[in-house]
Amino acid sequence: MEDRFLVGRTAVVTGGTRGIGFAIAHALAAAGASVAICGRSQSALEDAVKRLNSTPGSKVIGRNADVRSSTEVAALFALADHELGGLDVVVNNAGIGIFRSVADLTEEEWQKTLETNLSGVFHCCREAVARMRKRGGGYILNVGSLAGVNAFAGGAAYNASKFGLNGFSEALMLDHRYDNIRVTQIMPGSVDTEFSSRSGQSDWKIAPEDIAEIVLMLLRMPERTLVSRVDVRPSKPRK
Repeated sequence: MEDRFLVGRTAVVTGGTRGIGFAIAHALAAAGASVAICGRSQSALEDAVKRLNSTPGSKVIGRNADVRSSTEVAALFALADHELGGLDVVVNNAGIGIFRSVADLTEEEWQKTLETNLSGVFHCCREAVARMRKRGGGYILNVGSLAGVNAFAGGAAYNASKFGLNGFSEALMLDHRYDNIRVTQIMPGSVDTEFSSRSGQSDWKIAPEDIAEIVLMLLRMPERTLVSRVDVRPSKPRK
């Protein structure tokens, strides 16, 4: 259903081919926004764009991009400029999780995690801020994790990336709040996606669509108000 707050707006959603990113892109498109998504698999990207455009009135485009590459990120945002005509919203959702003890973690795995989960957000925010300043404002939503405040065994690289994202997001907000750029970090706990699924039942977990609803809620907030961080957790986790 179209939403008067989102009709005519344009958005970029990273990691939009599945899970949380796909749910967010679907919710934005269904509400009337035009959306550009990215992913690392060309076949998955094409399939996601096709599925997202099946919603009547939707305009969703996509580009294969690895957020670790500033060049590929720049090309994604240039596509949004050319095809969508501007930029109002960015959802930094792309991320990976490699879970090993420090002793077992390779240098390559450490770098890949930090570069995707933290440097990738930096690349996207640099592109977004430049455009939003010219446009008179915008909204950046960074999808973090409760692992950014709660360390756990085997999470050294992932925890470091998400703890770092907390500090980056807060500094970004302080740097650009007077450019009319709002910044919110959404920090979910266990979400029922391929990223976090394990054997056994998962009906107790947060659904990706629940995170998408939070994104819509935040975008509807009056511009005078900023929800800077949202902690989200399952209501009834496994005992």
